[in-house]
Amino acid sequence: MNVVIYARFSSHNQNEQSIEGQVKEFRAFAERNGYSIIGEYIDRALTGTSAENRPKFQAMVRDSSKKLFEGILVYQLDRFARNRYDSATYKARLKKNGVKVISAREQITDDASGILVEGLLESMAEYYSVELSQKIRRGYDIKAEKKLVTNGSVPLGFKVDEEHRFVVDQPNAQLVSTTFEMYASGNSSIKQIIDYMNIHNYKTSKGSEFNKN
Repeated sequence: MNVVIYARFSSHNQNEQSIEGQVKEFRAFAERNGYSIIGEYIDRALTGTSAENRPKFQAMVRDSSKKLFEGILVYQLDRFARNRYDSATYKARLKKNGVKVISAREQITDDASGILVEGLLESMAEYYSVELSQKIRRGYDIKAEKKLVTNGSVPLGFKVDEEHRFVVDQPNAQLVSTTFEMYASGNSSIKQIIDYMNIHNYKTSKGSEFNKN
């Protein structure tokens, strides 16, 4: 059977060594089962919560219509999809093209019990994805309540102290107040405010000139 590899790696917990290790396991699994690997589709630094946002995944689904391969090897089913809707939708499209999804790490038989096991694994993957999202959101909320820095750039008018908290940064805070006052007065257009900032050599929080954004 001709198969292709599909792998998805998120930036925060995968590195090149782990990628190579998993691809090596794919090849060993294929050899044990008599599969011929004819290609690889790898989405890097993507969370994969939505299949629509994975370019290599979408290319693989499109290529399945060419009848060049009959199976897709994934490390685990949660690498294919993180929700049951995506899983059912794309597996139906692949099945129509004569392609099945094969997990290298999970023992899923082709009989009736395999249907049950596969459904349970997909439900667990979706549960984990939703639970992780909720934990991350709670973490951000707690940090926000404590005025702690989460991620991203520091807004103009603030700075970060030794305890990783936002504190007012003077005189940049006054600069922010000035821009709002100029606009609220109705006497200055956005372009005039931009020109004012740049003429006086004020910089954004990233150290660049001001623009409409």
